[in-house]
Amino acid sequence: MRSNLLTTLAGLTLATLLSPAALALDEKEQAAKEEGMRLWGIHQWELMQPPLEIAAEAGDTEAMYYLGEANRLLSRGLSQAALGWYYQAAQQGEPYAMLRLFDGGACELGDVCPENGDDWPQEALELTLPKAEAGDAEAMAALYHIYYYVENPDEDEAMAWLHRAAEAGNVNAMNWLGELARNDEQGYPNDTERLESAEVWFRKAAEADYALSMNNLAATLSNLERHKEAWQWMTKASEAGHINGRGWLAACNIDPHGQDMYLCHSSPTPDPAKGWAILLAIHEEVPGSSSENALRAFRDNVTPEQRAEGERMMDEWLNLEPPLSYFPEKFGP
Repeated sequence: MRSNLLTTLAGLTLATLLSPAALALDEKEQAAKEEGMRLWGIHQWELMQPPLEIAAEAGDTEAMYYLGEANRLLSRGLSQAALGWYYQAAQQGEPYAMLRLFDGGACELGDVCPENGDDWPQEALELTLPKAEAGDAEAMAALYHIYYYVENPDEDEAMAWLHRAAEAGNVNAMNWLGELARNDEQGYPNDTERLESAEVWFRKAAEADYALSMNNLAATLSNLERHKEAWQWMTKASEAGHINGRGWLAACNIDPHGQDMYLCHSSPTPDPAKGWAILLAIHEEVPGSSSENALRAFRDNVTPEQRAEGERMMDEWLNLEPPLSYFPEKFGP
């Protein structure tokens, strides 16, 4: 493995030296990046690569990182292809790429190390901390993860930077604080307190138009039995392109009284044809086992006449803006 990695990196180093760190993309390159990121949002890890490669080859660091993510997820580990893209992104200062290289043991197994040492998390810290101290909210959020990776992890410092990122307007940090609160069984003695604490952060990010938090807020409010407001936020999540929100909109129009349909308590009068149209549009835009299973599960709740009407209505729900997405986190599992 070591010799293969070194061979790969020999070529990558030259390519990196020849590529400016942050070139502005031209119209074609930007369109390719946007298409690649759309496909990333719906977990199309193979299809996303050709368009993102156009942006990465033009010097876009973010595209390099997500190509690393796609190859890591496809291979379920640090493949040679993933390592190559992460290394290019790390050379341009991408801290999450450095953490992925550390997770995969790139330095120990293949001598793929930072230029001035052998510690990728420390390199990430040294490059990111000055940016955060200068007011970069994204860098602040990255420090939350970095401080858990350094040689002597500092949970207090990590949380302090996560709060600073949220206060500076970073919606990912707000959402993460909500998720931490929702799962904090030690800090909050009962479910209601956890949910109410999580609601505060999900609401901040949702009101800043972050679709992932709209979805999380809706689920949180529903668990607090505030069903009317929960439905309002799930509808907003659908309008913002969240696949889960769109799926609930379909389900509540088809079978609002079905098992575990807790989010439908305050939905409007059902319209099965509309619900079927939405499911068909989801399946067209995001094909896969999830949409196939949904069509199969709800088919018997829709009459042949309603299904025919839904087919005629499908175009009204197809390829809306913004496009459907799961809104995966940048530094996810």
